[in-house]
Amino acid sequence: MYEFNYQAPTSLADATQAIAGAEDGKLLAGGMTLVPTLKQRLARPSDLIDLSRIPDLKGIKVDGGTVTIGAMATHAEVGASEAVKQAIPGLAWLAGNIGDPAVRHRGTLGGSISNNDPAADYPAALLALGATIYTTKRQLSAADFFVGMFETALELDEIVTAVSFPIPEKSGYQKFRNPASRYAVVGVFVAKTGAGVRVAVTGAGPAVFRVPAFEAALDKSFTASALNGLSVPADELNADIHASAEYRAHLVTVFAKRAIEAIG
Repeated sequence: MYEFNYQAPTSLADATQAIAGAEDGKLLAGGMTLVPTLKQRLARPSDLIDLSRIPDLKGIKVDGGTVTIGAMATHAEVGASEAVKQAIPGLAWLAGNIGDPAVRHRGTLGGSISNNDPAADYPAALLALGATIYTTKRQLSAADFFVGMFETALELDEIVTAVSFPIPEKSGYQKFRNPASRYAVVGVFVAKTGAGVRVAVTGAGPAVFRVPAFEAALDKSFTASALNGLSVPADELNADIHASAEYRAHLVTVFAKRAIEAIG
C-alpha cells in the first residue's frame, strides 16, 4: 500500500471540499473493492476521503410511493429493513444475499453502484425499478448513471448521496452465484410496475441491461411460462472461466423465471 493522506469528514460539505481539493483523491465507502486495490498497490491516490462519519449519507425512508436509501447504508441494513421488505421485497432479498456477512456489514449501496462492477447485484435493481440516483451535484436516472464496465456518469468530485426507488407492484431477484465470491455470474431482477414489467440483468454482460422481449412477454402474462422459448443473444455476453457466453444466455432465461416464481 502506498502512502496517502487520510481524511474523515463529518459533513457532506466537508467531504465535497476534500475531494475537490485533493490532487488525486478517492472516496472510501465500504472499501470492499478499494481497500484490496490499495493493498495490491494497483492504485496510488493522494488522499483517501472516508465517508463513514457523515450522518446525512445514512438511513432508509419510505415516503409515499418511494423508498429512499442513503448512500452509506450497508447491504445488511437494506436486507434487514422491515420497511424495504414490505415495500420492495426483491430489493431486500438482493441486499441480504450479497457476498458474505462480512461484506454485507461493510459494503454500501453508494459504494457498490459507484464502482459499478459488471457482476454486482444492485445495478439490476436500480435499472429494473427505474431508480433515481442523487448526488452532490444533480440527480440521474439509473439508465443514465450506468455507462459501461466499471464506469458511471459520475464526475471525479461528485458524491452519491442517496438512491430513491419507486415502489413496484411486485419485485423479485434471483442469481446464479459464483461459489467463491458470491458475485452474480448472472442475476435477474424483475419488477412489475403500473407502467409495465421491467427486467434487468447483471453479471451476464459488460454492463447491466434490460431485456425488452422478456418485458413484452411478461406484460401479456406475468408467469414464468411466458418466457418459454425466449432467450437473449450470446454474442455480446461475457465469457470466462466461470461460464461461457452461451451458458450465460441460458441462465438469463432460467433466472428470470426463478425471479418470477420467487415473487409468487
